[in-house]
Amino acid sequence: MTAQSSFVIAPLAQPQLPVAGTSQTFPVRRIWCVGRNYLEHIRELGNDERQPPFFFAKHADMIAQDGATIPYPPLTKDLHHEAELVVALKSGGSNLDPATALDHVYGYAAGIDLTRRDLQMASRKKEQPWEIGKSFDQSAPCGTIKPASEIGHPSKARIWLSVNGTIRQDGNIDQMIWNVAEIIAKLSQQVSVGAGDLIMTGTPAGVAAINKGDTLECNIDGVGTVKVTIS
Repeated sequence: MTAQSSFVIAPLAQPQLPVAGTSQTFPVRRIWCVGRNYLEHIRELGNDERQPPFFFAKHADMIAQDGATIPYPPLTKDLHHEAELVVALKSGGSNLDPATALDHVYGYAAGIDLTRRDLQMASRKKEQPWEIGKSFDQSAPCGTIKPASEIGHPSKARIWLSVNGTIRQDGNIDQMIWNVAEIIAKLSQQVSVGAGDLIMTGTPAGVAAINKGDTLECNIDGVGTVKVTIS
């Protein structure tokens, strides 16, 4: 019996992202997202800025790579963009120390957290989970990963997103309420993090609706870019 024939269906493809400067790829295990990690974004959505950030998840196969054309998702009339710094882990564990949390980082990328805002807000009012607003096909565009061994661990870098060439979001990752090390450590208290995990670290102010035909481009100085089109 071959390894493949032991499965009742064909093994599914491994979600992955390209690594800058190599022909290798980064296998994606999980996608974790941080909510409410930039003060101005908290204020623009009318949330309580005294509450700490929290975590939600997207499935690994919801990755969309740089250059993808993404169909406008069903069930929504209010699709929003959220520019994010993405952290890619090479190792992990539980209850990690913030002082050593960056040792588990393989690299960084630019990402976009696509959000069905109307569904997210409806869920929030009903005190229901956010998945319907956050987790849907190709809802996690992500660019090429830059290894930390080459670029270090950026703590201050401009992050901006344009729609059809017009800048909508323009901030700096030093505006994050929780920095990358603190995010990793806090998430590891909730779940054991590990190699292949991506963490989307929150978005600055300026989120807004997008339409069919729009081209989105997220850039982070020294990290990279991701560009997708909504069809």
